[in-house]
Amino acid sequence: MKLRKQVTVCGGAIFCVAVFSLYLMLDRVQHDPARRQNGGNFPRSQISVLQNRIEQLEQLLEENHQIISHIKDSVMELTDTGAVSPSGHLPFRSANGSWVLPFDGRPAFLAVKPQDCQFAVSTRAQTDVQMLDVYSLLKFDNLDGGVWKQGFDITYEPDEWDNEPLQVFVIPHSHNDPGWVKTFDKYFTDQTQHILNNMVVKLAEDSRRKFIWSEISFFAKWWETADVYKQEAMRKLILGGQLEIVTGGWVMTDEANAHYFAMIDQLIEGHQWLERNLGITPQSGWAVDPFGHSATMPYLLKKANVTSMLIQRIHYSIKKHFSSTRSLEFMWRQAWGEWTSANDILRFLVGFFFSSPSCMKCISVND
Repeated sequence: MKLRKQVTVCGGAIFCVAVFSLYLMLDRVQHDPARRQNGGNFPRSQISVLQNRIEQLEQLLEENHQIISHIKDSVMELTDTGAVSPSGHLPFRSANGSWVLPFDGRPAFLAVKPQDCQFAVSTRAQTDVQMLDVYSLLKFDNLDGGVWKQGFDITYEPDEWDNEPLQVFVIPHSHNDPGWVKTFDKYFTDQTQHILNNMVVKLAEDSRRKFIWSEISFFAKWWETADVYKQEAMRKLILGGQLEIVTGGWVMTDEANAHYFAMIDQLIEGHQWLERNLGITPQSGWAVDPFGHSATMPYLLKKANVTSMLIQRIHYSIKKHFSSTRSLEFMWRQAWGEWTSANDILRFLVGFFFSSPSCMKCISVND
């Protein structure tokens, strides 16, 4: 049955290709400049060539139909007669020379050996908060208009911060997607190169000004087009601490559905570029736009000597839960990782409001 479906699909695909080719041929003739210059009249030579091609196409379609018919007959023969063993035992060689094997209904699985993959057989890591348990507590509802209206009602007295000053952390940054609504080059030409050029000028005007940058693909392209004076000014800002390169990946990688091969590859690409051209290694991670976060990314960043990171896009129900429990800052530990804190990484979650320092917890998040 499966082979019969494959044959049918193959025949249909060949037929569609043939019809599409005929359509392109007619369309090309219809838009021929010579035809437009002659007032829409085809020269006789072109009409003759077109008739010959149509006849050839009809002949090819007929041959294709015959081939498909022969294949279907062979499949029917194998299914109805050839697949019956004269002795009633399997396997056996059918009339057309192929082998017919018995169906194995046992489930297929691959045994995992401890020496091959310790993560697969390890016990769940010990943590203060297990996200699998948190998920069971939340309703993940959609009240009052959805995500943009899920903050808290905040009230305060005018003199509430007179004795205890409120600390506000402002982090100037610019997130640049290497391909979204525009192409990579179009984003760079229209926006990114101007952002980086203005950043060099404005940071140099005041040593108190700070800025962070994440996407090395754009940074590398700017570096290649900048003159030696801009390059030297940029290097001075980085070494002086006014400009910080965060994460250092070639892109701000997706985490929820990306394969870890791609996540590692783009991280290596960005870090090697930074090492070759600036001699620096990022110390902090920055992920404000991935739609969903994976425990794999902090594991990889910790292996790359990143000590802390910030995330942003998670479900608002989780944000509200973490805010109410003062858990926006935590040590992230993988559920499939080691029992020790060797792979823990300090994680800051951007909540709905600026929170005061809270007690540090260890949270395990599953991929």
